[in-house]
Amino acid sequence: MSHHKRSRERGFTLMETLAAIIVLSIGLIGMAVLMSNMMTGGARSRYMSEAAMLASEKLEDLERYPAADPNVAVTSGAMAGSLSSDITASVTSNGSTDSVDYFDTVQLSASGGNISETSSGKDASGNTNFTTITHAPTGEVTSSIVTTLPAPSADTLTFERRWTIEKDAPVGGVRRITVLVTLTNPVVVKSVNFQMSMVRP
Repeated sequence: MSHHKRSRERGFTLMETLAAIIVLSIGLIGMAVLMSNMMTGGARSRYMSEAAMLASEKLEDLERYPAADPNVAVTSGAMAGSLSSDITASVTSNGSTDSVDYFDTVQLSASGGNISETSSGKDASGNTNFTTITHAPTGEVTSSIVTTLPAPSADTLTFERRWTIEKDAPVGGVRRITVLVTLTNPVVVKSVNFQMSMVRP
């Protein structure tokens, strides 16, 4: 009787304990991988959303120019600009010759409660300047212009925008403008590219 009682009160064997540890480890590793994928997916969604906003913003900027403005004119060939490299061209249209960049850089930062956006552009003399607009939590908006791209802080996202303007595409008499936005300093995800097009007269 006592021998039967002792065998029922026996604890886990070493093999049972190891099997339980292995099953628990596999479950915890699976959860860790799932959490990592969720964080990466969330960050990628955020960056894609910001890239889409910047592409839409650039298309709206280019739509505001009159049809004969050098910034949206295609005076030689069927296309101006490039999606694969930074292009600057001298464009003569409507009696005006301008140096036109078909690219720019945008930095977004949200440090210390402030939200800052730095974008590149040309001044009246054709020099490249970088304008930073900062929105404070108090509602105050400040602006500054410098001649070199400010050094990014740890939380700064840097996007590069390139665009093309195609004449008579997709049909005659209109122009198709395509903007490609690329995140150049991805932290969590490998790459973010977003492309958007519009057609205008």
